[in-house]
Amino acid sequence: MSLLSINSQMLMGMPNSGELMILLIIIVVLFGGKKIPELAKGLGKGIREFNDAKDGIKNEIESGLKEKDKSTSTNNNA
Repeated sequence: MSLLSINSQMLMGMPNSGELMILLIIIVVLFGGKKIPELAKGLGKGIREFNDAKDGIKNEIESGLKEKDKSTSTNNNA
C-alpha cells in the first residue's frame, strides 16, 4: 500500500500536457522564434562535446589498464 502512495506522490509533481503547452508558449514568448534554434544548437553542441570528452577519458583509462596488464604479464613471465 505504501508503494502505491509513493508512486502517486512522484507523479503529482510532473507536468501534464496542458502545463507543458503553457511552458512552451512562455518559452517562445520570452526567447522568440529565432533564438530557440540557436539555444538548441548550443545545447546540442555542449552535449556532443561532453560525450566526446567522456569517451576520451574512458579510452585513456582502458588503454592504461591494457598497458598495466601487459607490463604485469611480462614481469610475471620473466
